[in-house]
Parts: sequence; C-alpha cells; structure tokens
Amino acid sequence: MDKSLDIKNHTSYCNYGFDTKDELDIESSNPKKSLKIVEQENLLKKEKWYSILTQVSVPFFLAGIGTIAAGTILATVTKYEVFDNIRALYVLVPALLGLKGNLDMCLSSRLSTQANLGNMNDKKELAKMVIGNIVLVQIQAIVASCIVSVFATAVSAGINGNFQWIHTLLLATASMLTATLSCFILDIVLVTVIITSHKLKLNPDNLATPLAASIGDLVSLIVLSSWARLLYDIHDEYPWLMGIILSFYILGLLPLWVYIVNRNVYTCKVLSQGWTPVICALMISGTGGLILDMGVDKFNGYTIFQPIINGIGGNLVSVQVSRTSTMLHKTSIFGQIPSLSKQWVCPCTALIKGVYPAKTARLLLLLSIPGHTIFVFAADFFYNGVSTVTPVFVAVYLLVGLVQLVFLLYGSHILVHTMWRYKNDPDNSAIPYLTALGDLSGSGLLLLGFIFLRQINWEYTPVR
Repeated sequence: MDKSLDIKNHTSYCNYGFDTKDELDIESSNPKKSLKIVEQENLLKKEKWYSILTQVSVPFFLAGIGTIAAGTILATVTKYEVFDNIRALYVLVPALLGLKGNLDMCLSSRLSTQANLGNMNDKKELAKMVIGNIVLVQIQAIVASCIVSVFATAVSAGINGNFQWIHTLLLATASMLTATLSCFILDIVLVTVIITSHKLKLNPDNLATPLAASIGDLVSLIVLSSWARLLYDIHDEYPWLMGIILSFYILGLLPLWVYIVNRNVYTCKVLSQGWTPVICALMISGTGGLILDMGVDKFNGYTIFQPIINGIGGNLVSVQVSRTSTMLHKTSIFGQIPSLSKQWVCPCTALIKGVYPAKTARLLLLLSIPGHTIFVFAADFFYNGVSTVTPVFVAVYLLVGLVQLVFLLYGSHILVHTMWRYKNDPDNSAIPYLTALGDLSGSGLLLLGFIFLRQINWEYTPVR
C-alpha cells in the first residue's frame, strides 16, 4: 500500500487498524469480525496488568513530584504583590494549568494512537505529523489565552468590583506568553517521549501524559508568576510594550501558524473542528479558579494541595482516555462500539470488572491511594520543613481524591464511548472536558474537605 498516496487523498482507514480501504468497507457491512480486529483484540487482552502498572507507576510518581513542587510554588507566589492587587490571576491560574489537558494531552493522545497503529515508521510523514501538531497547539494556545484572560477579567471584576484596563492588558500578555512558552516546552517533551517509547516497544499511552503532567503545572506556574511579576513592575511605565507583544502574536505569528497547519493533512481537520472542547474546558477551569480565589483567603494551606489533587486526577484520567481511545481505534470504526466494551454501563462494570477499560481503571484507582498518601505527606513536609498533617486530615484528603477519581474515570468511560458512537474522535475532544472537570471537582471537593475539617476542629495548620 502506498501510504503517502493514502495520506494525500485524506483517507482515514489506517487510523482504525486496517491495511486497505476495501478491508474497511467490508468490515462496515459484514457482521463477522475481520481477522485484523480479532488479532487486535487478542493483543489487547494479552496485555498483563503488571505491565500496565509498571509503565504507569513510574511517570505517575514523577508527575506527583511535579505537582508537589507546583503546590509549593503556588503557595509562595500568591504572596507576591501582583497576586494581591490583580485578583483575576487566581481565576487565570487553573485555566492556564489546565491547558496541558486541553491542548498538550490531546496532542499526546493523538500521537500515541498513531504510534500504536504503526503510522510513525516513515520519517518524512513523522516530521509532518510532529510539526503540524506542535504548531496547531501554538495556535490553540494563542486563542485560548486571549479568551481565558478576558473571562478572568470579567468574572473577577463582577465579583470584586474592580476593573482597570491596564490590568486586563497585563493579564492578556502574561497569559499569552505563559500559554505559548509552556505548551512548546511540554510538546517537545511529549514528542520525545512518544517517539522514544515507540522505538523501545513501550506503550506511549501509559507514559506520555503522566510525564507531561510531571512538569506541566510546574512549568506553567513558574512562567506565569515570572511574567506577571515582571509585567507588573513595568506596566505603569511601559504599557505600550505589552501592546507590541500582543500585536506580534495575534497579527504576526497567528496567521503564519494557521497557514502552516491548514496545509498539513494531519492537523487541518482539528484546526477547524477542535475548538468547542478547548473553549468549554477553559470556562470550566476558570470556574475552578473562583473556588481557588475563595480557598486562598479562607484556609491556610489550601494552595499547597489544590494543584496536587487537580494534577493527579487529570493525570490518571488522561491515561484512561488515551488507552480507551486507542482500543477503539484498533478494534472498531467510527460509530460502532467493539465487543470488548459497552457504551452504557454501571460504575462497577466500568471501573472494576466487566469491560476492557475496567482493567486499567481499577489499577488507576488502586494506584491513587498510596500515591495520594505519599504526595500529601511529601507536600506538607517540603512546604513546612516538618510534618504537620494529622491522620484525620489524611483520611479526608484521601476520601476527596478517591471520590474525584471515581467521578472522572466513570465520566471518561461514558464520554469517550459516546463521542466514538457519534463519530467524534475522543483523541481530540475528551481530555479537555475531563481535565477541566477534574480541576473544578478537585478544587470544590478539597474546599469542602477543608470546611469539614474546620467544623470538627481538625483544621490543617501549616507552620509557615
């Protein structure tokens, strides 16, 4: 088969594990399974649980270190003058941290699927695939940062009753610089991990998204706080500089990136159809920012644990989405649910036993318990220098984390299968919704946990 001709003609049958278009057409009309699908199902069934656990655990705990560092940094930077005077930054933080789920993890899921389907063997096409996806994320980052800065300004002004146009300009500039730079760094890491794992015969679905999460929040927080602080120091004297930066991105880079992506067969469809999940996810994450704004003022230590619970939940559900999407691509075609799984099932079937994705879901649930336990003690110790958490606090925190993860994993099963059923590729759409819901549910449940601890007189009290 001439793969270059297939790509130029925009056919997509290779994305579903078929070698020819005729084979795909036959499978669409023939109730009997093709040999290709039987082979793919057998390979998936043979994957051992300890292999999945090993590949997921290492990047998961690396991601935990990143989220602990992010929590420590967030607790520190919120004391900066710029955060005190521009409250909209609190709305901005979860939305920008969520960009790794909205944009970078979608890139990871798309490329991991292509790697698992064997479409990364041609170096020329691999280069097109990588360049197109990285530039696509830059376009999405520019647009998303503009939207979320306007949203943060409007919501903060409505709640706090304080609006200044120069602060809006600062937010937009800091948001755009943060989004584009952090996404570029993460994308380079992701591409490297996916290509390397593919060559080493490892499943990139298990490795790429956790490794991205391990530095995603950390990089975004460092970049955002640095730019916000710098721009705040010069915003009165050099406001025109921020206007130049925004003009360069919007009028200079954005049209060039759109031209490149629109000519790339791997990304042109996503450019025109992939905006709804990104924008909706930004709004959901922004709502989580309002909860962060409330938690910062009312509870000491809330900022230490908020990035951890959000990051771990989004990290684990992204692994589940990526693996489930790959399973669907390998064993079915758009609009048809394979025999390995079902669309509508009860939570026990989806998360414990009954369908193929449950094998990964129950491992992720089990992994989250020791993971969260280690992370909560480590975050507390790194921030305070001594251990201050109580058994009651740890129990409440673990309960909050488990409830959040059950909600996300079950939601991922329903959402991914529903998208597939209605011929919407979950690689492009599912992760943004779920990571944004992870930010919102994690922030909200953690706040409820802190309120409950205060009511029973077991409130968390950091030393610093």
